Amino acid sequence: MKITEIEIHQVSLPYQDWLAYPLNHYGGPSRRTIYIAHTDTGLTGLGDGGRAVAEDVVQRYLGTNPFDWMGDELSLPLGTAMYDLMGQAAGVPVYKLFGQKHRSWVPVGSWTVSSHPKRMAEAVKRYAAGGYTWLKYHLSPFENVFDQTEAMQAVAPPGFRVHYDFTGGGTADHMVDLLERLQDYPIAGCFEDPIDERDICGSIELRKRIRLPIVRHRAALDCTYEVLMGAGDGYIRGHQLIGVAARQAGLFAAGNIPFMLQNVGTSITRAMTTHMMAAFPSATLPFHSDTETWKDDVVQKRLEPVNGLLRVPETPGLGVSLDRDALERLKALELPPQRRWIIRSRYANGTRMYCPYGPGTAGHFLVRPDWKRGLLPFSYCAPITTDYWDEEDDDPEFTQMYTRLEREGMVLDPPEDLFRLNQGP
Repeated sequence: MKITEIEIHQVSLPYQDWLAYPLNHYGGPSRRTIYIAHTDTGLTGLGDGGRAVAEDVVQRYLGTNPFDWMGDELSLPLGTAMYDLMGQAAGVPVYKLFGQKHRSWVPVGSWTVSSHPKRMAEAVKRYAAGGYTWLKYHLSPFENVFDQTEAMQAVAPPGFRVHYDFTGGGTADHMVDLLERLQDYPIAGCFEDPIDERDICGSIELRKRIRLPIVRHRAALDCTYEVLMGAGDGYIRGHQLIGVAARQAGLFAAGNIPFMLQNVGTSITRAMTTHMMAAFPSATLPFHSDTETWKDDVVQKRLEPVNGLLRVPETPGLGVSLDRDALERLKALELPPQRRWIIRSRYANGTRMYCPYGPGTAGHFLVRPDWKRGLLPFSYCAPITTDYWDEEDDDPEFTQMYTRLEREGMVLDPPEDLFRLNQGP
């Protein structure tokens, strides 16, 4: 069996209607790359990734046997297609290519971005109704985490949990105090990267002070020695090459340490991750693929959770089939281009804060504004709420403010009555 051709298709994936507003203001329109690998035996394998794989990498797969790529460490999306082909050729589901199956149902979580408390509550209600029991989101200093948590707690069904992702900290908060307050909410489930990943000793000490799990994603030592040192209660491995993920799974298994794979993508990627999670002994944390954030897909039947779990496919290969009509429709879909917008925040004392955003803005600004030097100290529990000021044609006020932001980087406007108070009688 030889690879004779690899189709490469760029598709646009629209967000769920109820999620489109915050997600478009976080990362903009979403595009994926779909790979269809053909063989001289008539079998086809599916893969899915973000940016297109370089042409010279694609060429290395052509003319080879899919089994040459067992433990692939070259390309995750193309490696996925090879495993799909291997499973089909051998007549077994993909998980059997990794070893014994340790679970028939794999835990999976949902995902969103930090937004107004009302939107966070809606996310909990929507995802709980869709069969999820966990919600992960990146905290942002542009919203108050306690306001968000109370809103989510008010609508959460029993047993629903929130996975708080701190993206490595980046605020002026005393993290022990913050986590101690958050962990008292029944909805609180775990804390991801609450401090800088380089502070391994600090993470070890934090585990002693906080009763909820401390989960490490950002790993200064690439999840090697820090694992054995006990820096985290669990670990996340994001977009690891297949062979690398398998080796690290062995390390986690040796220490009986829970972990998960975090691979963003369509149901193709979700299926591959499900198979790997089924075969890795200690892969027991709910994994994330963000598949649920899109309202369309390129497969005939999506993998959907039941009570927070995905059934592991038992058919040969990945267990998902391409929907050609959907593929062609999503290839032709033109999503509106992202225009400039302004992060517009209001503090409880009436102070307004403005920050620029738009195409070309550094990623993760909404969750780690401290990466842009020269800004004010931030906190996850400041008395603050935020909305988005979108650019519109013939809006001189927006243009004036954006020009000012380009010059100053950030604008703080105190309330008028504050000036009067400072002036005295």
